[in-house]
Amino acid sequence: MAQINITLNQEEILEVLSKNRDEAFKIIVQKILDQIMLAESNEILKAEPYQRTSFRTDFRNGFRDRELVTRIGKITLHVPRHRNVPFKTMIFDNYTRSEGALISTMMEMVIQGVSTRKISEVTKILCGQEFSKSTVSQICKALDEIVCGFRDRPIEKYYPFLITDATYFKVRSQHRVTSKAFMIAIGITEEGIKEVVGFGVYDNESHNTWASFYESLKKRGMLSPKMIVYPDSPWQRCQVHFRKNITEHIQKKYVAGIGSELTEMFNAKTLEEARKIRDQIICDHEDVAPEAMEILDEGFDDAMTVMELPHQMRSVLRSTNHLERLNGMLKARSKIIKIFPNEESVNRLMGAVLIEIHDKIQLNTQGIYTKRAYSQIDEKAEQKLQEIARTQYLQAA
Repeated sequence: MAQINITLNQEEILEVLSKNRDEAFKIIVQKILDQIMLAESNEILKAEPYQRTSFRTDFRNGFRDRELVTRIGKITLHVPRHRNVPFKTMIFDNYTRSEGALISTMMEMVIQGVSTRKISEVTKILCGQEFSKSTVSQICKALDEIVCGFRDRPIEKYYPFLITDATYFKVRSQHRVTSKAFMIAIGITEEGIKEVVGFGVYDNESHNTWASFYESLKKRGMLSPKMIVYPDSPWQRCQVHFRKNITEHIQKKYVAGIGSELTEMFNAKTLEEARKIRDQIICDHEDVAPEAMEILDEGFDDAMTVMELPHQMRSVLRSTNHLERLNGMLKARSKIIKIFPNEESVNRLMGAVLIEIHDKIQLNTQGIYTKRAYSQIDEKAEQKLQEIARTQYLQAA
């Protein structure tokens, strides 16, 4: 990956300090984006400026100026040019898509009269005018086509592992503000590459809503994964959440000690070893934390499905940490909205952000596990996972 260096000379520093905050931010954002495009250019050409190398794929041919409209105003970027094959950058597509989704959501809030005066002022500053319903409708329609096209695209790859989670956003519905579940699915390929494969807004997290979400993936072509949250596949309970469920019912003075023993259990090399540690934990602490020990006993098997996989794959597939970080990014983008005007606006803005994240993930060719590790899942492990799936299905029925 090319290194990005952001530098300002003395005149530019004085210019930044002498301007108001918005103008200063514009200069800094322009510098950052220009440097990102230079790094992209280096990656495509397989060569730094003036570098002699046999790996070079093309030659530089100057720059061209192109304007980009952002939340802090219009900035002019210096886009690299290549001699033979045109230079392509994801900045304009990604930035325009997510910014457009944000602006359209804010405009909807203004049109529907549910926003604060601050939101109204911000949207006027962003685009320099107030908006008619027809204008908002046209913008939303264009964005919806992009987001829905990505969300509903056919699933043509096989994802042996699926990580799912939900985060909540406040949505105005039928003159009331309610929390809606935004469900996300990340598929992991045989090479260990993560991809956003699905998302959607639901009233809550229940057996029926999750089943509906999974059914939507199946209708698009998803085959049953080997593991993790799917109706006819074995599911792995997130060990981070499982630990939290247990420790919430332990007196503070015992948390550190029992937590250390739980870590030892999760890191056991075999399922038999993990069971012995579990039994010892329950025996030692049943008198001081009976409710916590009951949760440990009942949830142990679902939290240890990952033990059927090769050792190298367990640590990256035993929790939903990959999605927790992604959910944090979605929450950060939603802060300026606070309350979405409707479910469609949640799909539009969060979907646009997920497209941007998905595109960035595709640039990373290093998987969370190797194809060699995946190939070590033998027939015995496959049979055991199918047996676990049948047991979990009967227990849930």
